[in-house]
Amino acid sequence: MLYTVPMNDLQLSENERPTPVKKYPFRFSALMLVLCVLGLVLSAAGIALTTWQFVRFLGGDLSSVYEWMKYILLYLVSILLAVLLTAMLIRSQYVVTERQLIMQFGLIKQKYALKSVCAIHHARGAKKLVVYFDEYKSKYIMIVVKESWYDDFIKTLLERNPRIEFTFSTPEDEDVKKKK
Repeated sequence: MLYTVPMNDLQLSENERPTPVKKYPFRFSALMLVLCVLGLVLSAAGIALTTWQFVRFLGGDLSSVYEWMKYILLYLVSILLAVLLTAMLIRSQYVVTERQLIMQFGLIKQKYALKSVCAIHHARGAKKLVVYFDEYKSKYIMIVVKESWYDDFIKTLLERNPRIEFTFSTPEDEDVKKKK
């Protein structure tokens, strides 16, 4: 069996090789998961109920445009809800590429340049990870992944952009700030 290796990969030094893409799945709360499952159940019930009514409609007067539009609209809304919720459950993640931090939430995708990340703050007491953008820290996102992945996520961002400032606060620090 023969294997071919592209010459470009052989000629690159270790520092020049592209860094692998890292993916961190979004951590949903129990309430969010219950609401998504409930939405999927309602969507399935909507499709079933619409189908039952549509079959009864086919046995009667088929000339009503209003009835046709009602069934088309009910099917579209039920299917759209199912697609959105399924996409959200399957494809909600943070992706760190060589140059970008990509936040995917179902069908919605937001890209941030890693060079625009200025700081990461790990609030250990609140169990939150915050990524700040630009010099003034006026724009930020909360990272919602498993707590055990926080260190790996921080390490990945710092490897891709060493200019990022990393800070953390202990539970005691956060208690002092709350009391002030």
